[in-house]
Amino acid sequence: MDLLHGIRTFVRVVEHGSFTQAAQALGTSPATVSRQVAGLEQALSARLLQRNTRSVVVTESGLRYYEHCKQILRTVAAAAADGFEGVEYLFPYAYPAAELKARLDDHGLRQVLFNAAPGDWDKGERGLASLPGREAEFRRAIAQAIDYAQVLGNRHIHVMAGLLPAGADRIRHRETYLDNLAHAAREAAGARLTVLIEPINNRDMPGFFLTRQDDAQAICREVGADNLQVQFDCYHCQIVEGDLATTLRRDIGNIGHVQIAGVPDRHEPDDDNEVNYPYLFELLDRLGYQGWIGCEYRPRGDTSAGLEWLRRWRATRRDG
Repeated sequence: MDLLHGIRTFVRVVEHGSFTQAAQALGTSPATVSRQVAGLEQALSARLLQRNTRSVVVTESGLRYYEHCKQILRTVAAAAADGFEGVEYLFPYAYPAAELKARLDDHGLRQVLFNAAPGDWDKGERGLASLPGREAEFRRAIAQAIDYAQVLGNRHIHVMAGLLPAGADRIRHRETYLDNLAHAAREAAGARLTVLIEPINNRDMPGFFLTRQDDAQAICREVGADNLQVQFDCYHCQIVEGDLATTLRRDIGNIGHVQIAGVPDRHEPDDDNEVNYPYLFELLDRLGYQGWIGCEYRPRGDTSAGLEWLRRWRATRRDG
């Protein structure tokens, strides 16, 4: 069956409370609705709805699944309502890929980027790529990320380097990093995907293995894979190195994704921060950058209200 249709149909049945009303909303027959829900239940190995001649009752498993769907729907709907065309987030793996894809399609959004699994995030792990002894886990994470990307449609996967323990042999970690990135790039190439690595400042993430743009570019050259590029986060670069414009000019040929946030507090990239983002946006245009720019910041308050900086910038572009 088409799992995307099954998910959409299930949500409509719960919202309308009956197969007949859901069928009317979807412009199909009650028999088709019933068949699609049954196929979804079979795919999930779970009973989502209890049926009788008069009503439909959502099971406990069905309620949990519906809440998952609604959480995705709210997030995606908010992004679409605020005028975004694509989304990125840390990890998609708590949800079936087809379920995420259905939500994106419903709102005309594109999946742009997500991270490969980083190890145990809740216990403080921040990536596997540079960790000796974790190679098998890293390879499983890459395979999983590729599987998700092939459903969601994004062309980029971010691979986090991981934390360098105190007193660890940095040379050994670098060798592991190079080997793992070479494997990731080979596997991703078969799916026509690009692997991204990102330098992250040690103030926000103490001990992170990769912190500098020049080191990231050198690693890409050493691996020698055409589909290995750098994720240029302006916030992290400003904190570690500064000199954003010069670094962009130097490295633009191998930058696959750009992220922004206000410095130093990682709030909105508006006038209340030390980086002149309108200048950098114009510079990226002049340099011919064709990729996405991700807003990876913590809103000071309401997310939508905090997008006034974006609305002003867009108005300036229209007026110009």
